[in-house]
Amino acid sequence: MTILLAPMEGLLDFVLRDILTRVGGVDRCVSEFIRVTNTLLPDRVFERVIPELLQGGRTLSGVPVRGQLLGSDPVCLAENAACLAALGPDGIDLNFGCPAKVVNRHGGGAALLDDPELLFRIVSAVRRAVPAHMPVSAKMRLGFNDDTRAEECAQAIEAGGANELVVHARTKADAYRPPAYWERIADIRAQVRLPLVANGDIWTVEDALRCREVSGCHSLMLGRGIVVDPGLARGILAATQPRGAASDEPASVEVTWEMLQPLIADFWHIVCASLDRRQQAGRLKQWLNFLRRRHSEADTAFMAVRTLDDPVVVTQWLLAHGVPVHQPTAVRGH
Repeated sequence: MTILLAPMEGLLDFVLRDILTRVGGVDRCVSEFIRVTNTLLPDRVFERVIPELLQGGRTLSGVPVRGQLLGSDPVCLAENAACLAALGPDGIDLNFGCPAKVVNRHGGGAALLDDPELLFRIVSAVRRAVPAHMPVSAKMRLGFNDDTRAEECAQAIEAGGANELVVHARTKADAYRPPAYWERIADIRAQVRLPLVANGDIWTVEDALRCREVSGCHSLMLGRGIVVDPGLARGILAATQPRGAASDEPASVEVTWEMLQPLIADFWHIVCASLDRRQQAGRLKQWLNFLRRRHSEADTAFMAVRTLDDPVVVTQWLLAHGVPVHQPTAVRGH
C-alpha cells in the first residue's frame, strides 16, 4: 500500500510537507502546481515551490517529492518537464484536476478533461521529454461538468505513457462538496491497467478503509484529512497491516496535542524563517483552523491568535501556553 500526500495550493506546501512527513506513514509527496504558460521557467522557480530539490528531492525526513506542472501546451510542458527532471525530483506529475476558475479559464487543470485527445498529447510529449527512468504521473477529476468522459480521459492518460494516475472522485462542478464518488474510480479501474490512486473525502481511518473497498485501490492520496489529523496516514497503515505476532493489540497511532506541540513549534519556526513576515501569522492560523476540528486545544489557540498579526506577539503567546517555540528575538522577518 502507498499513501501519498496531496498537492494543495496555498496549504500543502513545503512547510507542511516537512512537518507532516515527520509524523510518518506518508510514502510520497506531490508538490503544489507550477504554472507553465509559454516560457521556459528558470531553475529558481522550481526550487522556490519545491525547495526539497536542493536536498535530493526529499523532505528532511526522507520522503520523496514529485513535482507537479500545470498547463495546456504540450510542447511548453515537455520543455519545462525536462528542466524540472534535471533538478532531481522523484518524478513529474501533471495537473488535470485543478477546479480554480482562473486556471480553467485559461484551459488548464480540470478544463482539459473536456479534451481527452489533448490529454494524450500532453502526457506523450512529457513522457518523451523526461528520462525513461523517471516516473510521469497525473492527477485528474472525474470530469468538468459531468463524469461521462472519465474513462476516456483515463485511457488517454494511459495511452500517453503515464506510470500512475490519481483520481479525485469528483467533477470540477462538484468542487469539494461531499460525497466523493469512489465507485467511479472502480469503473475507471476496469478500463485501464496503469496503477490508480484514490483521492477525495478521506478524513478518517474508516473513510480510508471504505474508499479502498469501494474503489478497489490499495493506494490512497490524503489531503485536508491529514492536515486535520497529522496521524491519519499512520492510523491507516496500522489498520491495514497484520498485527504483530507478539501482541494482539496494534501499536498506538494517535497523535495527541502533546505530540503536536513540538510539531507546531517547528512549523512556526520554518514559517518565520522562510516566508514573508506578512504571511507568517496567517499560515499558523490556517493550520490551527484545521487542527481545531479534532483538538479542542487547537481551537483555544486559534481563537487566541486569530486577531494577532505580529509574529513576535504570536511567539510570546505560544511560549506562554507551552508550545516550545524559539524566543521572540529569534523570529525573522523579510
